[in-house]
Amino acid sequence: MKLQKLLSLTRQAIDAYGMIEENDKIAVGISGGKDSLTLLYALSHLRKFYPDKFDIVAVTVDLGFDNLNLEEIREFCKKLGVEYQIIKTQIAEVVFQVRKESNPCSLCAKMRKGALNDAIKELGCNKVAYAHHKDDLLESMMMSFLFEGRIHTFAPVTYLDRSGLTVIRPLLFLYEGDVKGFVKEYNLPVVKSPCPVDGSTKRENVKNLIGEINHQYPGAKARMIRAVIDDIVNPDCPPQN
Repeated sequence: MKLQKLLSLTRQAIDAYGMIEENDKIAVGISGGKDSLTLLYALSHLRKFYPDKFDIVAVTVDLGFDNLNLEEIREFCKKLGVEYQIIKTQIAEVVFQVRKESNPCSLCAKMRKGALNDAIKELGCNKVAYAHHKDDLLESMMMSFLFEGRIHTFAPVTYLDRSGLTVIRPLLFLYEGDVKGFVKEYNLPVVKSPCPVDGSTKRENVKNLIGEINHQYPGAKARMIRAVIDDIVNPDCPPQN
C-alpha cells in the first residue's frame, strides 16, 4: 500500500468521527509492532497539511523485558521529526514473577494503559491514538461475544472520564492486510514483541478462528467487519466497503 492511500483512509476515519481538533496534542502509543508504526507514520505526515493543526508525541511503555531494543524506533521517530518518550516500568516482573498470572494479558494491558495514561498527561497531551484497524474491531467483537456473552466492541472515539483523555483510532478504515503491505513497502522498523506469551493469546485464537471461517466461506470476514461498522459501531455513518 502506498502512502497516499494510507493518508486517504486515515483522514477519512478522522473526519468521519471528528477525531482531531485544532491544537490537539496527541500521544501515539508505540509498541514497536507494525500497526503502531504505521499509525505514527500516517499522523506525522497528515499533520503537515491537515486543516486543524495538531502535534504528536510517540510514547512507548517499556514493560521491563531485558531483550527489548528500541534504538531503531528512536531513529525512526527522529527521521519523522516526532518527539519520542520511553516510559520505564516493571510490569513484566509484576505479571510474570510476582503475580505469576495464568492469564497475564488482562493484567498487563490494564497496567500498561495506566502507565501510558499517566505519562501522556504529564506530557500535556489531551488525546491518545491507538492503532486499531478493521480486523481488531471484528476480533474484539468476537471476543466479547464468545467470552462475555454480549455483542460489543470499541468505539472510534472514547472519552476516559477518570483520566480526562480522549482515545482515537485513526486506522479504523484499514484492514490488517493494508498495514502489512505498507510496512513492507516502506520498510518500517518493526520490533518483535519480547513477551513470552506473544502469539498464544485468546485474541490470536480468535484471529485464527475468523481466518478459518473466511477460508471456508470466502468474503465472510469483510462482510462481518462491514456489519460491525454499519450496525454496531455507528449505524448513522456511511457504509464502508
